[in-house]
Amino acid sequence: MSRRFARLVLLCALAAALPARGVIFYSTEDPSYNTTAPAGQLAGSGWQYQGRWVGFLGTPIAPSLFITANHVGGSVGASFVFAGQSYPTTAVYHDSETDLAIWKVCGVFPFYAPLYASSDETGKRCVVFGAGASRGEPMVVTNGTSAALKGWLWGAADGQLRWGENQIAGIINGGSGLGQVLRATFDANGGANEACLAGGDSGGGVFIQNAGVWQLAGINLSVDGPFNTTDSGAGFYAALFDTGGLYESSGANWVLVPTRPWSQPAASYATRVSARLAWIRGIISAHGGGSAPILEAATAPKGPYAPAAGAAVGVESRTVTVPLPARNQFYRLSHCRSLRITRVAEEGGSLMLGYE
Repeated sequence: MSRRFARLVLLCALAAALPARGVIFYSTEDPSYNTTAPAGQLAGSGWQYQGRWVGFLGTPIAPSLFITANHVGGSVGASFVFAGQSYPTTAVYHDSETDLAIWKVCGVFPFYAPLYASSDETGKRCVVFGAGASRGEPMVVTNGTSAALKGWLWGAADGQLRWGENQIAGIINGGSGLGQVLRATFDANGGANEACLAGGDSGGGVFIQNAGVWQLAGINLSVDGPFNTTDSGAGFYAALFDTGGLYESSGANWVLVPTRPWSQPAASYATRVSARLAWIRGIISAHGGGSAPILEAATAPKGPYAPAAGAAVGVESRTVTVPLPARNQFYRLSHCRSLRITRVAEEGGSLMLGYE
C-alpha cells in the first residue's frame, strides 16, 4: 500500500503541469463518445454542475462558491465559467487537510450541486467528469510469442468535457495533505461507460445517486502511474485494466507487477467530500451567500461617499431600501461587479432604489 500512496502523491504534483487529458473508456476510442449530457437513468448526474476553471473543472456548491482540486492552482481575479456566464473570483479557501480548494466568485450561480453526506460510498456506482482527450495507442505486453492488451496510453489533449461511469472500490488514506480518498478501478467488465481518469482531469466532480438525487461525492485528484515496460527509463502514463507484466513506479525504482490469472487494474482517485463536510459547510455558512452591494451616499456628486445609514439590500429583488433623506443626497452602489441604479421610488416613507 505504501507504493500506491507514493504514486498518488507524485501524480498529484504532476497533474498541474500536464496538458488537459481526460476520461478514457474501455469500450471505445470514439472521441465523441459521452460528450453530451447523460440521459435516461443518468440524467441530472452532474454534467450540469461542471464549470471551467484555469483549464480544469470545478463544481458550484453554494450561491457564490465552487469547489475544485487545490493543486490545479488559479489566482483571485481569474474567472470561473459556468452555465455560459463568467464569474470573477474574489477569494479562495484552502483545506489544510486535503487537496480541496473552495473559491468565492462575484455573482450568484443559477444553481449548484448538493453534497453527498453518507459514508457508504464503497460499492456505489458513480458518474465522473473530466475535460480531456480520447483514448491513445494500445499498451501491449509481449511475452515470448504471445501479446496481451493491457490498456491504452493517454491520447492528445482536446479539452473536451466527457463523462464516464465507475464503481467506488474502496476508501484509502492518502496521507498528509490528501486525507481520505475514493478509489475506483478501471475494470474490463465495468460496462459500456467504464472510465479511467488521466492527468488534467483534476477538479472534476464525482457524483453518486442518493434517494434519487445525484450528489457530489468526490473531486478528481489523481491516477495510478507512471508505468514502464522495463526497469529503467522515464516510463509512461496509461489507463490500464491490467498492470500485470508491467513495471510500476515506487519512489526512484521500478517494481515488476507479476502476471496473474486475474486482472490487476489501475485506479483513479478522488478526494472524499463526505470526510470534509464540516469544513465545507463551515465555508458555505461563512462565505456562501451572494455578495450584496453596499449603498453609499454623499451630499455632492464627487463625494466623499460613505455607507448610507439604515440601507437594507434585497439581493433577490435587486433593490435597496433606505430612509428618506432630510436633504439632497447622491447615491452609488459599491460591489465587486459594475452595478447601476435603474429606478427610484418612494414607498411608505422610505426610498426604494432598484439596480441591475
